[in-house]
Amino acid sequence: MKRTEPACGRLPWPGPRTPGGNRVLGRGTIAALAAVLLVGGTIGARPADAQPPGGGRSGPDSDRLELRELAHRVVVREAIDALPKQIKKFYENHREEMPSQALEPVFPERGPDRRFLVDQLLPFPFEGLPRSEAALKAKFGEEAEKVGRLPWLVYESYDRLLEAYRAGDKTRILGESDFLAGLIVDLNSPLSLTRNFDGQETGQHGLWLRLTERLPQAMGKDLKLDADAANFLDHPREYVFSIMLESYVWVDNILYLDALARRGKQGYDEFFFDDFARRAGPILRERLSHAAEDAGSYWYTAWTAAGRPDLE
Repeated sequence: MKRTEPACGRLPWPGPRTPGGNRVLGRGTIAALAAVLLVGGTIGARPADAQPPGGGRSGPDSDRLELRELAHRVVVREAIDALPKQIKKFYENHREEMPSQALEPVFPERGPDRRFLVDQLLPFPFEGLPRSEAALKAKFGEEAEKVGRLPWLVYESYDRLLEAYRAGDKTRILGESDFLAGLIVDLNSPLSLTRNFDGQETGQHGLWLRLTERLPQAMGKDLKLDADAANFLDHPREYVFSIMLESYVWVDNILYLDALARRGKQGYDEFFFDDFARRAGPILRERLSHAAEDAGSYWYTAWTAAGRPDLE
């Protein structure tokens, strides 16, 4: 699964099939399938699943905490393993001081800002999409306020990490690295990038929860990542949009596989998740493996840009 940073405007498209060999389907096919299943009564809504997670989460005894942020925790561990040896030892020595890796893990608030519903503004492949928040607001006005701030949050976090390295502040380095990794996980999640983020437009309410929280837990030991080595990013800001495009192409396929896994079942039970893991699990592993590589690459790039300070 070798991957190098794409040049601006040229992207390594994942191709017409999923990692498991399933063909990527178009949006019209997804809508048609959802309509058929909805008429047959095989897709239902669960109110508790209808929105992305929100609110603060921390504490040692919360099973739901572990469920919600399992992907974040796994990606940070893999990102550390993917680092060059010059800084890998630092992160290994202080792994448990990172908020998500602590014995009593703490995670930031998760709200609508941690999305970027780009297809609400432009059709794929989003030609002419502004690369700054100010330019986006100037072009789309009030609509730009409704899509989330994920790219700009990545920009801001990267800048804070860069300053933390320059200041030699261990606590800030570890905290900001962890926070940035969580944002990169979001950026590698296709549902973070579409207005149909919860399947609400195709009668698949609760899809966000099923894919981002419950599927990683259901996969258990099968959620093994295989990240390539972190590398220096020549254009860390532009790379945000490369990740975004590479992630977005999986939206339709995830909708389709969720619908297939639901067909013929009474609800979103263990049988559904066994089927969903078989169908969509390869996509999840691929996206999280890329997220780990990307997170490590942003850490390494910030450290290099800061002058490669000694870390202890």
